[in-house]
Parts: sequence; structure tokens; C-alpha cells
Amino acid sequence: MKIDRARAQKAFADYAAHYNADDPKVKLKIDHTYRVAALCDCIAKSLTLPPEDADLAWLSGMLHDVGRFEQLRRYNPFIDAQSINHAALSASVLFDEGHIRDYIDDAAEDALLRTAVAWHSAFRLPEKLDDRTRMFCQILRDADKGSAYLGARAVEDLFRKTGLKPEEVDLLICCTVTADMHFPANGNVISDMVGIKNAFSFDLNAGCSGFLYGLITATQYVESGRYKKVIVVGAEKMSAITDYTDRATCPIFGDAAAAVLLEPTTEDLGVIDHILRSDGMGRVHLHMKAGGSLKPPTIDTVLAREHYIYQEGQPVFKHAVSNMADVSVEVMERNNLSSEDVAWLVPHQANLRIIKATGERMGLPKEKVMVNIQKYGNTTSATIPLCLYEWEDQLKKGDNLILAAFGAGFTWGAIYLKWGYTKVKS
Repeated sequence: MKIDRARAQKAFADYAAHYNADDPKVKLKIDHTYRVAALCDCIAKSLTLPPEDADLAWLSGMLHDVGRFEQLRRYNPFIDAQSINHAALSASVLFDEGHIRDYIDDAAEDALLRTAVAWHSAFRLPEKLDDRTRMFCQILRDADKGSAYLGARAVEDLFRKTGLKPEEVDLLICCTVTADMHFPANGNVISDMVGIKNAFSFDLNAGCSGFLYGLITATQYVESGRYKKVIVVGAEKMSAITDYTDRATCPIFGDAAAAVLLEPTTEDLGVIDHILRSDGMGRVHLHMKAGGSLKPPTIDTVLAREHYIYQEGQPVFKHAVSNMADVSVEVMERNNLSSEDVAWLVPHQANLRIIKATGERMGLPKEKVMVNIQKYGNTTSATIPLCLYEWEDQLKKGDNLILAAFGAGFTWGAIYLKWGYTKVKS
């Protein structure tokens, strides 16, 4: 299939010119189209695709939103829920009305559609992307990989950094709400992937507070004296349970995993104190409607899109902004910590306003608050260990850290942690 880009770009410009170019929404959509086409081209080149496939990728970007113009003209909003789905309008414009002929001469429409579907299903994130593109692509695109894959990669990285061998591990706890399967546990799967054979493992689900719950659970095992090497993993493939037609939730979540190692010490380091809380009344505001034993999967639950995150933003925000700050201040007060004593706040990355409110309640300047939500989004159980991973070079042995989170359930908590080492510069 040969595509003339100059011809295609003129065809799109002519099509868009039929609509009110003075309308800021129309201008926004035109500019957006050109940006998406350029991004598709960038990704195709990063994948070293053949020129004809790169051209098709670019054209897909040019055409992906042609239905939006008709949507705005007929129904006034761009919101699918208030009108006909814009994808259906795009198909109508291109194929029913025959505008696809303005862009390509190939009559094999079915083949084109099958190609587009196959590309969508098999898309892989390339190894090398420019920084801006990568910033907006924090999604595990591989259809055959789940959160256990991410967790295994995090544990392997931990092995490389620490010199720890799989046979030395006593226990692995995986904190997750997006396990590969209901059973076996993700912890079992991760252990198998990385060669851990002499340990036991299990999963812990406490929503976005999962890593805090997992860290305290692991601490108790170490403090018992029976376990010397305990790994805690936060691993989430949130894209698997995110409804990308729900604009209230789909911009929020990303995929990630990170892992930490706990060992016994005689020094005044590690987990010093903690406060963990939960209140089941919060389940009505933040949950997944179907897929559990209360409402098993059926064709009706799938069609109703009930296997995705459901969130009522306002009540969740109201409880999070107060409870996360309250426990953070409480753990400081009962350990006689002033804001000057705290080196870093390590907050769950759910909402910038919640993070800011917690830091302000603790009396901390923004320079002492770890924030990477703009890069990765909310990766649920992985947010806090991901922050520790990114700021590792800035952490010094003995630094006072406050870890704080709020999640579905509701669950929330704060941990007072003295950092255990200063990273040696390589």
C-alpha cells in the first residue's frame, strides 16, 4: 500500500476546512490530529518499521479523530456519553461516505481495517523513545504480560543491586490489586520467574495502601528473628482494570513495579513506628463492581463494563485529603519529630492536591516531598517504592522518612522509617 503523505495531509486539511475553524474546539482537534500523527510516526520509526508501515502508522494518526468534527457539528460536545461514539462516526465518515479514497487508492478496505486491528492488539512499546513520548506511555502494552512480569523485573533489579541470590530469600510479599490471576498468588508467580525456591510467598491487597501494609507485615516477620531476607514488591498493571472510555479515571492510572529488601539490624534504622487504619464504609466509593464472588463474571457484567475501576472522586478526595494528612502528623507527634527532623515525605501518588495538603499539614516545604505522579500516574501499590527507587541517590543513611498512603476500602496509614544506607556512587 503506497501512501502519499502530502496528498493525505491536504485531504485532511480540506475535510477540516468544512467545519468552523474559528471554533476553538475545532482548532484544538486539528492541532491534536497533527500531534498524534507525528507521535505515530515517531513510534513507527523507533520500532524500525518498513517505510510503508511507518506511512500507515502516520495515516492512522491523521485519521483517528475525523469523527470528532462530525460529533461536534451534530451534537455540540466531544463527549461520547452525550452523543454517538466518535469512533463510529469516524468509520462512517471514512468508509460509509467513502472519504478513505481521498487518502489512499487501495480498495482493500477490509484488509486495511484488519491491519489496523492487528496493530492495535499487538502493539509493543519500543525500546527507544524520546523523553516526552515516554512520559506519556507508562503502560505495559504487551498483551501476554501482567503485573507479575513487572514484579519479576523489579526483583531481578534488586538482585543486581544488592548481590542477593534467589536461594537466600526467606519470604516474598507481593502487594497488588491486579494480580495475574485470582490464584495462584502473584508472589508465587514472581518467585518462580526469578528462581526463588526456598521461600514462601503470598499476596497482600490493601488498595493504594498495599505497600505500607506489606512493609509492616514484612517488618514483623524480620523482627520475629526467624526470617533474615524478606522482599516486598509493589506491582500493578492498572491499565488492565482501567476503562479508557471513563474520563474520570482513565487519565489517572499507570503500570509499574518496584521492590525493597528488609534485613535485621542492630542499628537504630528501618521501620521505627507506624499507624495503619481501615474503614470498610469506603467500599461504596471506590471498587470494582464485578468479578468477585459477590458478582461473578457474566456476559452482562462484561457488557456493562463492570470489571473496571469505579470511583466517586469527591468523597474519595474528601476522606483521602484529611486521613492521609492526619496519620502523617500523628506519627510525627508521637515520635517527637519536627518538620526540620523529617528529610522526606514519601506520599502515595494519587492526587497532587492530596500530596500538597499532606506536606503542608506536616510543615514541609515542597522540596522535601517526593512527587512523580506527572511521570507515572497512580500505580497503586507501586507508587511509594517507585519514589524510593527514583530518589535513592538523594537518600542518606539515617534520614527520617514519612511514608503515607490512602486507598480503596478505605485503607490508609503512615510509616516512620529511618533510611538504612547511603548509596555508593559508581
